[in-house]
Amino acid sequence: MHTVFTLPQDDADFSGRWRRIKGHFSSTLIASCVATERNPNGDLALWQRRFWEHTIRDERDFERHVDYIHFNPVKHGLVSRACDWPHSSFHRYVREGVLSEDWGGDVGEFGNRFGELR
Repeated sequence: MHTVFTLPQDDADFSGRWRRIKGHFSSTLIASCVATERNPNGDLALWQRRFWEHTIRDERDFERHVDYIHFNPVKHGLVSRACDWPHSSFHRYVREGVLSEDWGGDVGEFGNRFGELR
């Protein structure tokens, strides 16, 4: 079910790889004259400043991370149900019978609180 990725031999510099990907993308964006906002410190207001590297430990850890990704658009108020977010692997999981269309419920049932203090 899951695609296995292998790293190039002796290459575990995930942070460096992401830094190069972001830098190339940002440079291409600027060169294309796409309007970009900047933070007060001059950095592009395009990327999240923090990056946490996490190696998936086992199948259960993978499932928790996938669940987090699938539910994130609901948590942040972009949609009321996971199935309403069109840019998600959630739809593939539904097609493959791994998750049901109503997985995660409807935000209206919870009042959009998700256990966080506001």
